[in-house]
Parts: sequence; C-alpha cells; structure tokens
Amino acid sequence: MQPLTYAVEILPAPSRPILEQSSPSKAFIEANTIITTLDEVRHEHLIPVFVKDNEPLISQSDFIGATVDAITDVFRGEHILYPQVRVSHPIKGRIPEAKNKPASQLQDSEKTLYYERMIFAVEIPSIQATVGGNTLSLTIGGIKAYNLDNLYNRKGADEHFKVFIGFQNKVCTNMCVWTDGYMSDLRVKNLDQLHMAIYMMLRAYNQDNLLHRVECLPNYTLSEQQFALLLGRCRMYQHLPSPAKLTIPTLLFGDTQLGAVCKEYYRDESFCREANGSINLWRLYNLFTGANKSSYIDTFLDRSVNALQFVEQVRAGLDGHSTNWYLQ
Repeated sequence: MQPLTYAVEILPAPSRPILEQSSPSKAFIEANTIITTLDEVRHEHLIPVFVKDNEPLISQSDFIGATVDAITDVFRGEHILYPQVRVSHPIKGRIPEAKNKPASQLQDSEKTLYYERMIFAVEIPSIQATVGGNTLSLTIGGIKAYNLDNLYNRKGADEHFKVFIGFQNKVCTNMCVWTDGYMSDLRVKNLDQLHMAIYMMLRAYNQDNLLHRVECLPNYTLSEQQFALLLGRCRMYQHLPSPAKLTIPTLLFGDTQLGAVCKEYYRDESFCREANGSINLWRLYNLFTGANKSSYIDTFLDRSVNALQFVEQVRAGLDGHSTNWYLQ
C-alpha cells in the first residue's frame, strides 16, 4: 500500500488572475466528443433561438465566459488556464443560397453548424492537493445541452445548465466531483442570474470536504476475490427488478464502463492491482472515474459524483458500519 499523503498547496501566484494556455493533457472526457476552442464556439457556431419570439438562448460561449468571470472574481491571484472545451451532437445546416446544392459541393461559407451539447473545464493549477501519491488540481466547469431547453417557448423561460467544481487528477485527468460541488440542474432566465449562481457556488465551496472524503481511500484494500465479487455484483445490479434496487446503493455505470474497470484493473499503469491481486479504494475510485471518460456529455457529471458515492459505500462496508450488497 502506498503511504498516504494529503495536503492542499497554494502555489505562488501573481496579484491578478492570468488566463494561460490549457495544458496539453489527455482529454477529461472522450466518448463521442470532439475538441474545440472557445473562439471557435464564439465565432463559428450558431446560437439556437426560442421559436415563439426568435430571441436567442444563452449561448455556450456566454456560459463559458460567465463561468470564467466568476472564477477570476473568486480566485483572484491564482493561475487560471484557458477552458478545455469538447462538444458533441452536431446540428448542421446551410444558407438559403445553397439549398439546392449537393452536400459534397458545399463551400465552408455555405455551411452552418452548432453542437447540441458542450462541456468545458477550467483548471487552476496553483491550487493543488496530493492524495495517494497523485497530484490533484482544482477544476471548474459546466455543461450546456440545448436539448434540455424548451425551444418552443419565449425568451424568459428557464434555461438549464450543469456546473461543477472539484479536482482533476493530473496523472490521468480523471475528475473528482462531490455533491456539494455540483449543480445538476441550474435553471436561470438570463446571463446575470447564471453568473450570480456560479459565483455563489464557488464562494460556498469547501474544497476540504471532497479531499477529506478521498484522503482515506488508500487505507482500504479489496482482495482479488472481493474485487471479482464486487464487479460481478455491479453487472448484476443493472438487471435487478426495480423493487430489489430500492435497498441497494445506486450505481450509474453500465456494462461498457464496468468492462473498462475490469480491463484497467490489469493494465492501468497508475491504478492497476498489486502483485497479489489486491487493489486499494483510491485506485478503484480512479478506475471508475477513468471509465467514466467514455460516458456521453449528458451523463458524465452524474456518474462522476456517483463514483465517489459508490466507493464510499464500499469503504463503509469494509469498515463494518453497514452491510454492502456488492460485497456479500
């Protein structure tokens, strides 16, 4: 078992916020997403409108901008990186003058595009912690998915956003998010309300709460037999009758993600099993958050939160504080 290290480090920073280039790290989410930039979203993507009055929704670029503004207000003097942005579900179109052209003959200037779903993350590398020998950086981000909004309404209707603050594991870019750093259904009517809601969440966030939850995980270990039982039960959970699930801790991970957990139990360079087949809960947690990177944008954050909930319940079962169905 690796020795436990846990410390929050505030690195020396300038007197005002600085937006720096994003670190060229691995993607924090993969699935069917593609990488883009804030400039591309702002200048090249269309903005959907409310059908009844043709007024625009809050754009994805304005959402990112409001979040960055809130971040620089709350974390003055810290190093703040440019947002990492990924999008999915493209909605393609064309200008009226090109309505009769074959798709293969369309010029770039004749095409229109926006993406239905967008996720972004802003890293603050000057605020770090170390858990289980891994460096974590404070990270803030959000999701804007136009499919959650009622586009057949008028301007002034609630628009839906998801916002989070947590830590990103720099070894693998896995996201560590807990419930008090996650607004799963933020509803606002305008950009000012959105900025204020994000600002208040950041001001209220207690980073020690999440870190206290994960710092003890390296101290708990599953044997190879316990891991096999756990993973088998996880696969069974998906097919249980609904009444049977009521007394069992919820698991939001499907067969694809569970298959990835099993694969990386043997192969992951940073979080695989020990030589005797055992695995500590910090490594198990990172196998789940690593597998979560194959989730689609609309399920990514919910599964991020669920990963820690699930591993904490396993820890409670090992402690004997509760009976855990996954280990029986």
